[in-house]
Amino acid sequence: MKPLDISHETPVGLKRRARKTYRVLQETYPYARAELDFETPLQLLVATILSAQTTDVGVNKVTPELFRRFPDAAALAGADRTEMEELLRPTGFYRAKTNSVINLGAALVERFDGEVPGRLKDLVTLPGVGRKTANVVLGNAFGVPGITVDTHFGRLVRRFGWTELTDPVEVEHAVGELFPRKDWTMLSHVVIFHGRRICHAKRPACGACPIARWCPSYGIGETDPALAEKLLKFEKAPGAAPFPGTEAAGAATPAATRPAPGRGDEPHRSAGARLAPAGRRHLPRRHGAGAAHRPPAGRSRVGGAHAVRAGARGRGAHR
Repeated sequence: MKPLDISHETPVGLKRRARKTYRVLQETYPYARAELDFETPLQLLVATILSAQTTDVGVNKVTPELFRRFPDAAALAGADRTEMEELLRPTGFYRAKTNSVINLGAALVERFDGEVPGRLKDLVTLPGVGRKTANVVLGNAFGVPGITVDTHFGRLVRRFGWTELTDPVEVEHAVGELFPRKDWTMLSHVVIFHGRRICHAKRPACGACPIARWCPSYGIGETDPALAEKLLKFEKAPGAAPFPGTEAAGAATPAATRPAPGRGDEPHRSAGARLAPAGRRHLPRRHGAGAAHRPPAGRSRVGGAHAVRAGARGRGAHR
């Protein structure tokens, strides 16, 4: 198979191809979500800030004790710096992150009555919060659609030929024009999942990629199916356990190695087109949220993007 030639692709053709790709990714990762643990918007906001330059797994090891000791914005604002630094040390850059978290708590108490605001223009004024972090919180804690342009998302959409832009805000706007607003949050999840599991930065598993037929970058990685399968990671790796929480429903059946439909075929629309997989409950949508929220029983496995610097452009919308 050769890479898809998009040299003469029209804007309409690009939009159709992008949406085909998205539908196949939904079928491949029907359980996709961001991967930080949280129970309240405040916890998600803090966890997302901490996830910069480290892994979601690493953050999830630290946050239970952090939130036990400092359960609300006031507690974060009044935290002992040395105590918090020791808690955050495993995440790296712990002094800077301690400053951000303490200052965040103080700003929330002083300006928002200790609650996390539900508007993009307010979130990006908080210490340590850029546009990407704000979109993570809005999409996953408030149900406000947003595109999270992290390292994986930016790399993949350029490989897909959806855009050639590199600035995260410009990428967010360009990609957002290709999809209905309601799809933005789930689009972010499935693209990031694909980047972590199949479309790796250094050696993508092209031969095991379900969207290879729609990809102009096919062939930059391993194209032999047997060799490519060995490059798959996490639940897609040969013999790996299902994605957590999907065992009973069988949602983690490896779809990465299924042949993709031929070019021009219309994959059927997956049930994954909702903002979140079936059975998951969002926190109530409101303009402010903090410790007063009553989350679903247990910890939700949501979140997982790195904080970046970017400007604000209105509530949860591109323009």
